[in-house]
Amino acid sequence: MGLLQKILIPVLGLVLAFCFYSSRENFKPEMLKGKRVIVTGASTGIGEQMAYHLARMGAHVLVTARTEAKLQQVNGKLGTHTCTHRHREANLTLQVVERCRALGASSARLVSGSMEDMATTRQLVEVAEAELGGLDMLILNHVGKSYFNYFDGDVGHVQKLLNINFLSYVAMTVSALPMLKRSGGSIVVVSSMAGKVGFPFTVPYSATKFALDGFFSSLRQEFSIQSVNVSITLCILGFIDTENAMRAAADVLLMSPAPKEECALEIIKGGTLRQREVYYRYASTKLPLLLRDWAAELLDLLVRQRYRPERLRAA
Repeated sequence: MGLLQKILIPVLGLVLAFCFYSSRENFKPEMLKGKRVIVTGASTGIGEQMAYHLARMGAHVLVTARTEAKLQQVNGKLGTHTCTHRHREANLTLQVVERCRALGASSARLVSGSMEDMATTRQLVEVAEAELGGLDMLILNHVGKSYFNYFDGDVGHVQKLLNINFLSYVAMTVSALPMLKRSGGSIVVVSSMAGKVGFPFTVPYSATKFALDGFFSSLRQEFSIQSVNVSITLCILGFIDTENAMRAAADVLLMSPAPKEECALEIIKGGTLRQREVYYRYASTKLPLLLRDWAAELLDLLVRQRYRPERLRAA
């Protein structure tokens, strides 16, 4: 009987998921026309692609990059490598803004600042209020730089990553919430399978993603109790072909990455339709979670078999 339950319940879950997704409201690009949207972490990767999709749909797009003007005034306090990297990010984001305008965005703006600084989160929301008159969708997508390797015991790194990947998300949500309540808007949180399942070689990163799940899932419950008309969509992503992910894990993971362009569109669709969670790709993200609940040790074994640890780069 126990084995039968382990088989039947996941199958039943798949049937229910199919019924839910097949009966949901259809997405139409015009749903985003004129909507005011913040996209963090839009200089490259999934965030960049989301900005382009939103632009084609006629949204007002507000994107972020780390502060550049202040860097130029530091006079040697930062190393050349750090300056070069941040110059590159800021320049890339300016290019994203220019392309958004060319693609048909109702407007496109850039706000510079480091997400490590909580003042930046307030500034971003203030710009949306002052220049756009409000906010309809907050897409939280930025992420701090971490390593793909065995946990090195650096507690300071974990703390820094929590500030960027988690606490800044909380701070931005708090700042944006009054506007989102007025518009009946949406919060879209870009997370990962590493926030649902313990994957090797991503310990600090995974900790921050688990924190996002806990915070926003609990906040969604409170919104429901308080009848707050603001949706929260948590996006559970697998291996995506972003530049950073490919550089870190392509040689180690025994699986093919999914395209960032399609991933970005699915995130926007999910947020617009006010879905509880988005799984991309569905088969490689949702299905393992069904297995996790009933055969956790088997899932752990299957996860470990997807990696070639001998190909990890030297720390």
